[in-house]
Amino acid sequence: MTDSAPRSGMWPTNTPPVRPGPPTRWSGLQRGPAAARAYRQRFLDLAAAGQDLHGEARFVTELVPPPSRVLDAGCGFGRVASELTRLGHYAIGVDADPDLVALAQEDRSTRFLVADLATLDLRHEQEFHVVLLAGNVVPFLADGTLPQVLERLAAHLAPGGYLVAGFGLGESLPEGAAPVDLRHYDRWARVAGLSYIGRWSSWDRERFTPESTYALSVHRQVNG
Repeated sequence: MTDSAPRSGMWPTNTPPVRPGPPTRWSGLQRGPAAARAYRQRFLDLAAAGQDLHGEARFVTELVPPPSRVLDAGCGFGRVASELTRLGHYAIGVDADPDLVALAQEDRSTRFLVADLATLDLRHEQEFHVVLLAGNVVPFLADGTLPQVLERLAAHLAPGGYLVAGFGLGESLPEGAAPVDLRHYDRWARVAGLSYIGRWSSWDRERFTPESTYALSVHRQVNG
C-alpha cells in the first residue's frame, strides 16, 4: 500500500469520548493498577527469559510495509503497538482497560486511547491499513458482541485494508476466555464486508490444521 502520510500532524490530538460497551470477559478478571502491572510483568519476565514477543509486529510488517497505519485493537499495555512504531509504522492502540492504557502511555512515541471495541468510533482519525486483534482479544470480548466489534473494526479500514486476528482455540484458551467457533467468526466477518484471505496456526505462518490450537486469521476490506 502506498497511501502514506508524513508523521508530522499524522493524528488529531483531541481524544474522542469514551462510549462504554457491555463488560468484557477480560474486565471480570483484570481490574485495577496492580493487576495491570502484574500482567505487564508476566511479559517482561518472558522477554528476560529470551522468549520472542514480536511475532505479531513482524507479521503485520510483512503484510504491509512501513510506514502503514495500524490500529492495535485491544492493545493492553502497548507491547505490540510500541513495537510497530519502532518498526516505522503509524500505530494507535486502543483498549477498554484504563489501567493497561495508562501503562501503555508511558511510551510517548505511540498514541494510546481508552476505547471499547464494541462502540469504537475513530473515523475522525485517518483510516487504517491494518486493524490488529492480538493476544486473545476476541475470546475475551463481551458475550454476543463479536458481530458488533467486527462491524466497528471493518468501518475503520481503508479500502484494501486487512483485519488480522490471532486467538487460541479450545482447551488452549486461558481462564475466563470463551471458545470462538471459526465458522461463526468468518461468517460475521463476511457480514461486516470482509473477505477471507488466509489462516495460519502461528504468527510465524505455520500451516493451520484441524488439530491446531491457535488460529491466525486474515480478512480484507475488498469492496470498501
